[in-house]
Amino acid sequence: MRKRLNTCRTLELRKIIDILESSIQNPSKGLPEELFLFVSRVTPLINVDLLIKNEQNHTLLTWRDDGYYPPGWHVPGGVIRYKETIAKRVKAVAKHELGAEVEFKHTPLAINEKIHNTRETRGHFISLLYQCNLVTQPDESLRCKSNSPNPNEWMWHSSFPANIIPVHEMYRKFI
Repeated sequence: MRKRLNTCRTLELRKIIDILESSIQNPSKGLPEELFLFVSRVTPLINVDLLIKNEQNHTLLTWRDDGYYPPGWHVPGGVIRYKETIAKRVKAVAKHELGAEVEFKHTPLAINEKIHNTRETRGHFISLLYQCNLVTQPDESLRCKSNSPNPNEWMWHSSFPANIIPVHEMYRKFI
């Protein structure tokens, strides 16, 4: 009886997996949002973060307001997709968040693990911080021009901002 029950559960699970897989067109381009959030509840996510400095040693940060943290400044970053290289993700983050191209040192400046004990969705990250240099300037239309930043705007910071998202406290010594 027990073996039969396990066989039925295995078949049910296989059907569910088939449905999920059929909803994914190309995992290297990302997952459907609900599936990505489910995956984030059952496995750690690996992300890259881009530390970009100018000649005055200011740090380029972007404004984040996505509901996972209070709105605040953050180091541009993104989750690595399936079969995507770190280099491709670094370049994709620069293009997506800044409208810029970067080159970077392939050895991370820092590797951090962050576990949010009270959060189930997006609750466990391995973060790789990369030193990047701008090859092209950030998109001027995304520059923050006021004291009230909009989501996805960027700004150079001469010091660690008080309103940085809490998880990026781990980068204080770099900013």
